[in-house]
Amino acid sequence: MKLNRLIAALGCAAMLMFSSCGEDYLYKSPQGSVSKDVLATPLGVDMLVTTAYETLTRSGWGATPFNWTMGSMYGGDANKGSDPLDQSILNEMEIYLVTASNSYLNEKWDWVYRGNKRVEMALQLIEDVPDLDASVKATRQGELYFLRALFYFEGVKVFGPFMPYIDETNTENDPKIPNDVDIYPNILSDIDKAIANLPDRPDQLGRTYAWAAKALKAKILMQQGNWQQAMPILADVVNNGSTASGLKYALADDMTNNWDAAWDNKSPESIFEVQFSNDGNNNGNVGMSICYPHNGGPGGCCGFFQPSFELVNSFQVDDNGLPFLNNEYRTRPSVTTLTGEAPPNISVNSTTIAVDPRLDFAVGRVGIPYKDYGPAAGVWVRDVNNGGCFMPKKHVYYARDEGNIGRGGMSDGWAPGSALNIQYLSVRDIVLLYAECLANDGNTSAAMEQVNKVRRRAALPVNIIMLDGAPAANYKVSEYPASHAAFSDRETCIKAVRMERKLELAMEGQRWFDLVRYGGDYMSQATGDYMKYEAQFIDKFNNRVPLAANKTMFPVPSTQINDMGNDENGNPYLKQAAPFQ
Repeated sequence: MKLNRLIAALGCAAMLMFSSCGEDYLYKSPQGSVSKDVLATPLGVDMLVTTAYETLTRSGWGATPFNWTMGSMYGGDANKGSDPLDQSILNEMEIYLVTASNSYLNEKWDWVYRGNKRVEMALQLIEDVPDLDASVKATRQGELYFLRALFYFEGVKVFGPFMPYIDETNTENDPKIPNDVDIYPNILSDIDKAIANLPDRPDQLGRTYAWAAKALKAKILMQQGNWQQAMPILADVVNNGSTASGLKYALADDMTNNWDAAWDNKSPESIFEVQFSNDGNNNGNVGMSICYPHNGGPGGCCGFFQPSFELVNSFQVDDNGLPFLNNEYRTRPSVTTLTGEAPPNISVNSTTIAVDPRLDFAVGRVGIPYKDYGPAAGVWVRDVNNGGCFMPKKHVYYARDEGNIGRGGMSDGWAPGSALNIQYLSVRDIVLLYAECLANDGNTSAAMEQVNKVRRRAALPVNIIMLDGAPAANYKVSEYPASHAAFSDRETCIKAVRMERKLELAMEGQRWFDLVRYGGDYMSQATGDYMKYEAQFIDKFNNRVPLAANKTMFPVPSTQINDMGNDENGNPYLKQAAPFQ
């Protein structure tokens, strides 16, 4: 459902301006507005549903559902990158000193409710279209319930479950609803209605469908901490699910298929993709538009979202090709070291330290082939002292697509952009969530079968990056043997699953939300250890205090608290969470 093929230019947020003054001219719709009568048709319904989908593609750097700031950066996958003065509001976030006035938080909150408003309007209108086919109506309602669940899920992942829940029954344009109720039940009710209404395959690629809704429900339950209810859903999706194109869910042999526009909506690993497009309207994944290599690199701007040394070195493996489950890599030499010289010679990669090949699939390293651009150059790094020497890679478009799928200036007319779809829900994620449930349940052997499925794919020859006819690094990855403690010991199994998620989903906006699921104490320890390790390479992380265990969410944006105001008793509608008061 590429956006350049959809009906756009809807002024729906400002529609339905009615008056009661009695003069005929006051009843004429303003130019550029769309009246309810015009939209109350099957075509109008499709137009409004489309605008709800479109919210997924229109997001600021803090609002993007791919969460490079609040998911990857905050989880230690990456640091801000760029230089200290550019987007300085992120400086406080990357060292865990975020405050309620942070504008990125306000972007996220606003995005959640903007998407919800579009859903609300469509659900209200759909009841007033008498000639809408019943099956089409049910499907479109299912899509809207799915999208609303997604929007609110993105909200609760960041701000916690105490947010105002607003649905189509609320007709106030400026509803005053407090954030004193846990809205997880509302979100789960929406996703259940989506599952009930949606077909197993959509009528158009890009729309959601029942299997995607089931996968989303499982992720919602996992984030809630309800893995017992999530487990059978995950098993069903893994064993019986199929893509929007009708392919049985599976891990794609070639990992690059999941990050290549030529494979949009075609990978057996794709559950639900956000549909970006080259539509000429500066809509090239705006939310990640500054997350490209700098100074002549792919996109040419802006050097943000630089993978951390801690992430890079966690890809080190032992003599058996297995990861260091107790973080022993932190006491070993770094696989990449800084030279102290100016670009292009800013770093040196070890040719002897063995690493999982997924390192150079997820991370751009100087001297290692970067997709089809040839070896990455040191000049692509904007400020090594502030961000280190690594570059993001997965979401960056290929050189062969330059000027078409991606280009500089495609986002908002000045920043790089790409029409490459991004998988919001993927088989790799679901498989490892299922493994986590099995491990929690004590079924360690079955859990490790799922982990080994992911590792087996990583070891395929197609996933080894080559340079001058030979592997570009000392790559080594193996499956866990049945004799490994992870097959029999529950705690070791859980460690193995968690490490696998860190490696497989690196730089995909997931890490922080995983740490939160593992518990406040675990999260606090992980963020403290991350900064302590990173300080060996980047000075700004020196002597930083770990994030407190009770701060498993971000503060409610102060702008929203102020804008919502107080009730008739002088009490604020929105209350700040206790850890931030």
